[in-house]
Amino acid sequence: MYQALYRKWRPQTFADVIGQQHITDTLRAQLQSGRLSHAYLFTGTRGTGKTTCAKILARAVNCEHPVNGDPCNECAACRGILDGSVLDVTEIDAASNNGVDNIRDLRDETRYTPAQVKKRVFIIDEVHMLSIGAFNALLKTLEEPPEHVLFILATTELHKVPATILSRCQRFDFRRIGAEDIARRLLDVAAGEGIELTEGAARLIARLADGAMRDALSMLDRAAAAGAVDEQTVTAALGVLGQDDGIRLAEHLKNGDLAAAITLIDDYYNAGRDLAAVYDQMLGLIRDALLVKTSKTDVSALISPAYTVKSLQKLCDGLASSTLIAWSRVIGEALDRMRSAANRRVEAELCAVRLCSLGAEQYDSLSGRVEALEEKMKHGVPVVAAPVQSAPRTDDMPPPPGDEDAPPPPDDSDAPLWAQEENEGQSAPQAKPAEKAVEMAAWPKWTQLLEALTGKINTGAHTNLKVSAKGLLEDGALVILCEDGITAMLAKAEPTMKVIREQAAALAGAPIKVKVREAGDEPVIQKNAAVDEIIGRAKAFDIQVKEL
Repeated sequence: MYQALYRKWRPQTFADVIGQQHITDTLRAQLQSGRLSHAYLFTGTRGTGKTTCAKILARAVNCEHPVNGDPCNECAACRGILDGSVLDVTEIDAASNNGVDNIRDLRDETRYTPAQVKKRVFIIDEVHMLSIGAFNALLKTLEEPPEHVLFILATTELHKVPATILSRCQRFDFRRIGAEDIARRLLDVAAGEGIELTEGAARLIARLADGAMRDALSMLDRAAAAGAVDEQTVTAALGVLGQDDGIRLAEHLKNGDLAAAITLIDDYYNAGRDLAAVYDQMLGLIRDALLVKTSKTDVSALISPAYTVKSLQKLCDGLASSTLIAWSRVIGEALDRMRSAANRRVEAELCAVRLCSLGAEQYDSLSGRVEALEEKMKHGVPVVAAPVQSAPRTDDMPPPPGDEDAPPPPDDSDAPLWAQEENEGQSAPQAKPAEKAVEMAAWPKWTQLLEALTGKINTGAHTNLKVSAKGLLEDGALVILCEDGITAMLAKAEPTMKVIREQAAALAGAPIKVKVREAGDEPVIQKNAAVDEIIGRAKAFDIQVKEL
């Protein structure tokens, strides 16, 4: 029967335990000097060696021929404990044996001397799962157990263990195992199992294991099912981002290339990757990038082994630290929503939209926004301004307002009536009315309006307005010209339109009329010389004319 790698390669001596030398050295010294405690409490995150060290200690105290504090694993006591035939060493799962009656039974067993070995050892795993009554039943026995009894308690949640229990035990804190130590161990295990494992794949698994050796061996077990294990195999088997994948997605977000970022997320989704895990890894990448960006010393030992300082420095060019912090905030909020989202893919894509178009509210302060702008300017990131469209001028048209150097338009309102009639008689024949498209200039505050709408209207409507619409000025009114019907529909919907009016009025300094049009629906005017002449004469005599 096949045995999982983390069980097959469980350390058998203290010397084999990696990353916990501060604990193993102390335990071996106590075994050699005979100064053992009656109760130990091992605490730390999962997969760091708590239960392994407890089993090694149980064999070491009963070993007939110990070697420098380590069990020999060859004597009858060691072999019996290893194969489970020695009943004097008992391992209890507190998660399923957490009642008062279970602890009372255990307390009754402590009265009996061991039958096959020197000491009776009780290993209580996940001890924090015991009930309050069970803890109270254990107190007296744990404080003054018989000389032939040794208690070893293990927990991942120390804060749930009562202080009365903590004060009766020798506490050992297990640390997260370093990524380099995990990678070396994985290569040793792969060599022993005949698995072709590349160094890059070992480093990637070590980073994903987050300090847990058991998790790392389980990942290697999954990836090795397909044969040789490289980085591509690991990312495909575990559904995670590779080094190039994370950098590529970050580059798209940095450049504001929303289409490329959404396409990449779609590829991850179709490949079966957990999108929440994708963004969780992006947080790790952002953390490493911030270290490289802000630290003035060498941080190569502090960043993840999956990335190099050079690749992170290239990513940080044009990215301010305040922008990276804003990214982490947006991603963190998205991960919170994804836990309860009905459609995690949509939430992941909306997160990409927010990252590509960061609003002012995403930055910690005004100085953070200024820093981000300065970083863009320093690296030559272009700022696109809305083009100003002006109507073509001819010599016959009056000069625009403010053009003092242009000659004034002819005005014969003060001339005698006969002169005016003579001029009328000499006027050229009137042309037929002709249709002409309305010429509209770009509204100069359109970009500011889009920024002001960030977070105040529907994200989909805001994205469509940024990509597929522009703001124009027509007779003092703001015209939002949309390239497609969907954008026009989203802009017209309430309360989106109400918010647009409010923000546009705030920028204009006065109420402003807002119209939404789809491309191709621009109004046309008929040029009628006779009507224009009548209007011109009326204005010359200070007659108020209302144009409809």
